[in-house]
Amino acid sequence: MTLYYQEYGEKSGPLMLFIHGGGVSGWMWDKQVQYFTDFHCVVPDLLKQDKKMGFEGFSIGNSAEQLLKLIEKKAKGKKVIIIGFSLGAQVAIQMVSKKPHLIDYAIINSALVRPIPFSSYFISSSVKLTYPLIKNKLFSKVQAKTLYIGKDYFEKYYEESSNMRRDTLISVLKENMAFELPGKFSQAKGKILVTVGDKERTIMKKSAADIVKKNPNCKGVILPGVGHGVSLAEPQFFNQMVEKWIIDGKIPDGKIIN
Repeated sequence: MTLYYQEYGEKSGPLMLFIHGGGVSGWMWDKQVQYFTDFHCVVPDLLKQDKKMGFEGFSIGNSAEQLLKLIEKKAKGKKVIIIGFSLGAQVAIQMVSKKPHLIDYAIINSALVRPIPFSSYFISSSVKLTYPLIKNKLFSKVQAKTLYIGKDYFEKYYEESSNMRRDTLISVLKENMAFELPGKFSQAKGKILVTVGDKERTIMKKSAADIVKKNPNCKGVILPGVGHGVSLAEPQFFNQMVEKWIIDGKIPDGKIIN
């Protein structure tokens, strides 16, 4: 399976890998790669290979393996920072668990790590009922709003959503809702910042607390006034948050997760 990715910024700088969430792709990080021009920014599209190579089933584990190989190929002794959102944050957790010493900094945004009971039973049937709606622009606009996707990116979001195969969507949802913290996550050696929005669901806040408790290198914060998608909702704040965390370990304002 071919991994699609794009590179930006200064290739001699520290490696910064951005991992997108479900329902979006690498474009969600446009405001970040425009800001971190002194870094070697790498932005994969985890689902793009389905379009040309046929469906092989999305897997968080396989995605993590591919991205770790990419880091080993590109980093060449440089500092490594990974930033993941939602599904991408789950992939990031899997990555630091598989290679505890490879990654220097990880920013985990809105990661679900509490499996939803019986999700595999109802996902397939519910997607069969709702799948036709993905081509409905009004429905897509409602979904886009929950992810803070504005007018500038809506058409791109709508196009990608409309083209997503039903079996791809089912595969992604099953992986997302069944994910739990790997046992080896506690061995990750890098510095890890865990964030969740205060407007997110309770299960997301509890997941953030679970992550923080699992590894002594984790620091966590509930970000005020934001829901699921802080990097899209407040890109300037998000960029500065990442920068301050990398440079001096400063945690952004908000309720600290203990």
